Amino acid sequence: MNARGLRRLRLAPQAAGAAADPGPLAIADLEAFPLREPVSQRTYTAIRCRTRSGLTGWGECADVSPDELARARKIVAGQPATAYGRLRRDLAAIPGMEAAAGMALLDITGKLAKAPLYQVLGGPTRNKVRALARIEATADAVKQARDAGYRACLVPAPSPAARNQGQAYIRAVRAQMEWLRAAAQDCDFVLDGGGALTPGDAASTAAALERFRLLWLEEPCPLANLGTVRKIAAETVTPLGFGRHIHRAGQFQDLLREEIVDILRPSLARNGLAQIRRMAALAETYYVAVAPYHDGGPIATAAALHLAASLPNFYIQQIPLPAAEPDRQMRAAIAGGGVESVKDGFAALLTGPGLGITVQEAALERYKA
Repeated sequence: MNARGLRRLRLAPQAAGAAADPGPLAIADLEAFPLREPVSQRTYTAIRCRTRSGLTGWGECADVSPDELARARKIVAGQPATAYGRLRRDLAAIPGMEAAAGMALLDITGKLAKAPLYQVLGGPTRNKVRALARIEATADAVKQARDAGYRACLVPAPSPAARNQGQAYIRAVRAQMEWLRAAAQDCDFVLDGGGALTPGDAASTAAALERFRLLWLEEPCPLANLGTVRKIAAETVTPLGFGRHIHRAGQFQDLLREEIVDILRPSLARNGLAQIRRMAALAETYYVAVAPYHDGGPIATAAALHLAASLPNFYIQQIPLPAAEPDRQMRAAIAGGGVESVKDGFAALLTGPGLGITVQEAALERYKA
């Protein structure tokens, strides 16, 4: 028998096992709960996956249409909840469901193992997670973030009034960073360009901000021309962060090969845990750190903490800071107040099985969008 035949024989028992009836672990139901915060109007969708035995796992994504939910149900119905790797690939054509269902299946797997999810994923690599808050560039917002325990803030750069402003824009950026530093001398900052600058202004801004020692400059310009962005990266010591709009791990390869990214920013809602772990593994070979982008709800925050604990090249985790007390109360009602608690710049790891949270379904109904 040739080598190909031997490989087929070795794979045959695995294929037979995969086809076996999963019994109580079979997925019986997939349900979506669209949510909206009362003040910020931030929206996200909680996903509940339930097995025949009644075991429940939770995930989260940005939004899911009724058609996408119906397609996802057909894919996962009757499949074993522990087959999260294969089912994630089957759901790849539905990005939101790929991310959310993957979280939910991993949550179930952790509960079956009676272990925190980061242990299922091979961690922990750390015992606490550094936290980053996205805020507006105002004194009140800086104070709110510091009072909430954050010591790192992501702030939007001044909006450019026109293209290629040159020194006028540099003066505005410097003035903003100077008062931010004065308002919070114990805080680190990330400046978000939102991809709105021209390559020329992006290069000048990165160079002008070197003395402020930013954690990184976020999306300073579009990624339309990688050669131009590579020139910016080569001419400044200010770290550059990209990736929150990228979905596939392969798309990061060009950024890494061109050496234009210092901080990888994959979106948790778009990519999910397994996909970001693949991206982080690619980044690690280039000595690039990972700081997942997260602007959703508390279920995804719990998943983000477990992800952070499992990544050797993790840097910092963005955790949404509620805009007002009603929003904070909503998030606490859904997943518990301790999930997004930050002290001295760090969030604690969750130690319960799976995601380590108990989702209150009554709160999901109360805050349904």
